[in-house]
Amino acid sequence: MFTSLKGRSVVVTGASKGIGRGLAQRFGLAGCKVLVVSRNLGEAKSAAADILAAGGTALAFEADVTRQADMQAMARTAAESFGGIDILCANAGIFPASPLATMSEADFDAVMATNLKGTFLAVSACLPAMKEQKKGRIILTSSITGPVTGNSGWAHYGASKAGQLGFMRTAAIELAPHGITVNAVLPGNIFTEGLRDLGQDYIHSMEASVPMGRLGSVTDVANAALFFATDEAAYITGQSLVIDGGQILPESLAAMAV
Repeated sequence: MFTSLKGRSVVVTGASKGIGRGLAQRFGLAGCKVLVVSRNLGEAKSAAADILAAGGTALAFEADVTRQADMQAMARTAAESFGGIDILCANAGIFPASPLATMSEADFDAVMATNLKGTFLAVSACLPAMKEQKKGRIILTSSITGPVTGNSGWAHYGASKAGQLGFMRTAAIELAPHGITVNAVLPGNIFTEGLRDLGQDYIHSMEASVPMGRLGSVTDVANAALFFATDEAAYITGQSLVIDGGQILPESLAAMAV
């Protein structure tokens, strides 16, 4: 039986949709006090309202992870509203497709600013509160794309997600003396609003590449993040956990033929 996370303070960036919304809702169901962070305040309020409707505690906060002042204001709000920061889910990310032949400097910089720099700024902002209480859990949302696999059109995205793991390993070393762990979840094909918009044919083609025969859910990812946040995971740091239904295992589609 895991120790309850009830009453702990959680900050989730990029929490208004997709995996981030799933993270916020799952931590809310676990009894945590959740700061739902998004660039879109209306969407953040909607996500927070879902947590409140389920009997949880949540506040919506508008912030851009690429702006240091926004991240510092985010951390202050969480600490003042909830009495500290126990858990940070640095989840905010963008994934615009762009082949290398047409990728602009601005395209590359935008992805790096949100996915990699945004991780750094969110972590940096939350550190003082965690250090003060000599305990904390930082969970990064990386991806199988970049650290493990590649995908045409996402060179900038893959680079940013691989970069998160490099950041994680050194951060884990530096923060270990303060009782703070840093780990990452690496989702594969997860069913979100973005995938649904690509149509059923695309979804079927993605399912065909997963040995378990289905796409993952945001709850699948959130459950893994929840584990990293527990007291029982206190001796785990600098590690990454793939949540992909076995997607990275086959050499080819033919390898799944039985």
